[in-house]
Amino acid sequence: MKKVITYGTFDLLHYGHINLLKRAKEFGDFLIVGLSTDEFNLIKGKKAYFNYEQRKVLLESIKYVDYVIPETCWEQKMIDIKKYNIDVFVIGDDWEGKFDFLKDICEVIYIPRTPEISTTKIKLDLNARIPRKF
Repeated sequence: MKKVITYGTFDLLHYGHINLLKRAKEFGDFLIVGLSTDEFNLIKGKKAYFNYEQRKVLLESIKYVDYVIPETCWEQKMIDIKKYNIDVFVIGDDWEGKFDFLKDICEVIYIPRTPEISTTKIKLDLNARIPRKF
């Protein structure tokens, strides 16, 4: 069985996330998703709309996802790859080159993001639509 892993916050789940997960699953038989915890998101300077448990439930309902694990720190990727006997590490191409150091222990693939959508764009669009009261 060929195992694949990817990581992310997956907040405000949208079709770009689904595209990423679908393409990641195409590289193997079993897809593990490392889901950033709320505490790790704070370290990264992010605040998710949905908490970790809510985001986990959403991910677990997607047919491409076989297993969800908590991502608690940057260094965890190397540990997870060894722990779960990962064959392929997949991440969006906005991280191009950042995880090449993992090539010694597994295949590393950077895949294109869906360009017209992101959680950041959704948040900006929603904020622009909400009238401000002063």
